[in-house]
Amino acid sequence: MAKRDEIECWLTDMDGVLVHENQPLPGAAQLLQQWRDQGKPFLVLTNNSIFTPRDLSARLKASGLDVPEEFLWTSALATADFLASQSPGGSAFVIGEAGITTALHEAGFVMTDTSPEYVVVGETRNYSFEAITRAIRLILAGARFIVTNPDATGPSAEGPLPATGAVAALISKATGKEPYVVGKPNPMMFRSAMNKIGAHSENTGMIGDRMDTDIVAGIEAGLHTILVLTGISDQAEIDRYPFRPDEILGGVIDLVDAEPFTVGIDDDLMPEEPLV
Repeated sequence: MAKRDEIECWLTDMDGVLVHENQPLPGAAQLLQQWRDQGKPFLVLTNNSIFTPRDLSARLKASGLDVPEEFLWTSALATADFLASQSPGGSAFVIGEAGITTALHEAGFVMTDTSPEYVVVGETRNYSFEAITRAIRLILAGARFIVTNPDATGPSAEGPLPATGAVAALISKATGKEPYVVGKPNPMMFRSAMNKIGAHSENTGMIGDRMDTDIVAGIEAGLHTILVLTGISDQAEIDRYPFRPDEILGGVIDLVDAEPFTVGIDDDLMPEEPLV
């Protein structure tokens, strides 16, 4: 397993690591700039499949973080990448928003409700009883069941919202069929992200805030794992699991290289050796 100073490529979760409630977390902007300055390939990952990378880039920019769309990797992109490898030019009935439908279109898939190869369920705030019923009938007729991510709930200002995993459970109960889930904690999402940036597991680091998705998937993918405590995890949460990350940090600010330390503005007063 690589040590931190041997890491050449980085994957990082977004919510709870770089941003919290649309506000950048301390050190996030500096760390992203540091990776750019050092020429280290990186991707920002999210299990959210609602938004396209362009949408997410704009939302992050409004939060104060400059993350161009080519540096974003969503569960929708990972799902489209997986399905394109399984069935090039295939067909799917999709429950979801622009994030998953755009990704599948760009991967060469056809959207149809007539004998599709796949039923794909992603995140949406507008679940339709008719669409869920159609998905159930198509799966019972032989369509393969794919889910972008397993998250049962999502956050909102008013409290938790039912998310992809909850709707997938409803469909599973009605069909007796379990879906193949592409997003975290499936390490396939990390592997597809690494393929995108030409990274290898032995020199790639993963930063996350969740033991049950980010860290376990990072371990299974063979990555150097870093848990930050700016999201949902604390020591009690860490102690619940039989595995451990390689590092536990207060936040991404702890990954930002310290600036050279200087005193005053008069060169004559500067020490000959750098202060440490």
